[in-house]
Amino acid sequence: MAAQTVNATQLQSGTWRAWLDSPGGPLPFILDLHREGDSWRAVIHNGRERIDIPTVTLSHGNLTLGFDHYDSTITAKIAADGRSLSGVWNKQSSGKNIATLPFHALASQTARFERGDDSTKKTTPSQDVTGQWVIKFSKSDDPAIAQFKKQANGTITGTVMTTTGDYRFLEGDFYESQLRLSVFDGAHAFLFHAKWQEDGTLIGDFWSRDVWHESWTANRDEQASLPDDFSQTKIVEGIDLKALAFRDLDGNPKSLGDAAFAGKAMLVEIFGSWCPNCHDASQLMVELDREYNERGLQIVGLAFELTGDFARDARQVRRFAKKHGVNYPILIAGVSDKTTASKQMPVIDKIRSYPTAIFVDRKGIVRYVHTGFTGPATGQTYETLRSTFKQRIETLLSE
Repeated sequence: MAAQTVNATQLQSGTWRAWLDSPGGPLPFILDLHREGDSWRAVIHNGRERIDIPTVTLSHGNLTLGFDHYDSTITAKIAADGRSLSGVWNKQSSGKNIATLPFHALASQTARFERGDDSTKKTTPSQDVTGQWVIKFSKSDDPAIAQFKKQANGTITGTVMTTTGDYRFLEGDFYESQLRLSVFDGAHAFLFHAKWQEDGTLIGDFWSRDVWHESWTANRDEQASLPDDFSQTKIVEGIDLKALAFRDLDGNPKSLGDAAFAGKAMLVEIFGSWCPNCHDASQLMVELDREYNERGLQIVGLAFELTGDFARDARQVRRFAKKHGVNYPILIAGVSDKTTASKQMPVIDKIRSYPTAIFVDRKGIVRYVHTGFTGPATGQTYETLRSTFKQRIETLLSE
C-alpha cells in the first residue's frame, strides 16, 4: 500500500525473518520488503494471512513501518550492509501507556523459528498436534479451544478460540517435542510455547506483548465446543435503546433514536479501532451493510477507544473506517475499559468483549446480543457465524 520516497540505501529487498524481544524470548514473524521503483512495500506473513503495512518510510538510514490504524510503529536502524534491522516497536495502549518491545530482522531468512544445528531431527509419528484441543489458561476460568494443523511444508498453523474472540492466525512449528507459535499484526504480539507430555497432553506458556504471561495446558478433544455466543450477554428489559446518545466523529451528539434510523432494523456494533478481532468483524459488517442496507438494515458502530482524548480517538476511528471502507455511521461511545464502557450501554448487563453485536428490530427492541467474534482464522467456525448473522438479520427484516 502506501510507501514513501526512498533515500539512498542498500536495504535488501526480499523476505526477512523479523522478531520482537518478548519476555518469553524471540517472538518471530515473516516480513517481506520489496522495492517498487522509488518506493517500498512491506507485508507481514502470519499463516495464510498477508498484512500490507500502510506506511513505509526510509530516511537517513532508518526504516519506519507504520500501522496507523493501530497507532503502532516499528522504527529500526538499517545496518551498513543493508541486511539487518534493529530498533523498537511501540504501540499505544490504554490511557497514556505505550507498549514497547525491541525489534530485529535479518534478510534472506524464511524460517519463522530458529532451530538447532541438526535440522533433520523430527518428532515421533505419534506426536501429532493436528486437531482440536481444549486449553486451560492459568489466569482464566473461561473455556478455550485450539485448532492446530500441520501443513505440507511442516509448519504448524491454527488459532485459539475463546468466548470473547480468537487469537487470529498463529504460525510456527513442532520440533523435538516442542510446539512454538506466534502472531504479530501490528497490535497482537502473541507467543506460545508448549512441550509434548508422555500422556499426549501439552503444557506450556503464553506471552502477550510486554505485559502478560500465563501458563496453559491442553488436552485433545475433537468434540469440544464453546458456549453459544448469543447466550452470554443478557438483555436488560425496560431500557430504551433509542434514548442513548453519543458523539459522532465531528463531535456532534447523535441519538440511536435519530429520525434517520426510524422504522429500520438495526445492528449496533460495539468495537474498538485498537482491537484486531474488531477489524475482522468490520469486514463482515461492511458486507452486511452492502447486502441489507437498501432492505432496511441500519448498522451503527459504537467505538470505545483507548485514551479518552476525543480528537485522537476520532482520528483513529476515521483510519479504521477508511481501511475497511465503512459507510455506516460510527459514534464515539467512550473509553475501552469494560467496567466504564458497560455503564454507557445499559441495554445489556455488561460488555464482556470487543466486539459485541446488538440486533434490534424495527420497533427498537433488542432481540439478540452476540458476544465476541470468531474471525477468518477459525475457518468453518467463521463461515457458520457469518451465516447465522445473516439468518438473524433476515428474521428482523421479514417482521
